[in-house]
Amino acid sequence: MSTRIEWAKQAPEAYKAMIGLEQALAKSGLETSLLELIRLRASQINGCAYCVNMHANDARKAGETEARLQTLSVWQETRFFSERERAALDWVESLTRLPESHAPQHQFDALREHFSETEIVNLTLAIATINAWNRFGVGFAMVP
Repeated sequence: MSTRIEWAKQAPEAYKAMIGLEQALAKSGLETSLLELIRLRASQINGCAYCVNMHANDARKAGETEARLQTLSVWQETRFFSERERAALDWVESLTRLPESHAPQHQFDALREHFSETEIVNLTLAIATINAWNRFGVGFAMVP
């Protein structure tokens, strides 16, 4: 498979805007490891090979263990993730599968138990941003 369009070259202002979102997330105060889990899980759901590869590697650099990375796709079935991480991963699943899930209130309530309102906004931004990156990656057939 080859890349269909080198989108960043064709729309540099759009690419710059996406990088701006990443810069905001880097300053959000959320743990790098949590952000990488969010990015990796959404990318798994969306089937973005480019992003799965990149974020698995970035997660390792952020200190993630192989056991956690290998079981992220079945995180509900393990004990490897904290309650805070589980609430965030549940939110990732809901917002990435929004047409099916509709972001239920019980998931939002679980977020409130572990995150401040600002952190919830930044988690949601992280999920929205990786879903946008995934659309570019899958839509333009980017490969690792």
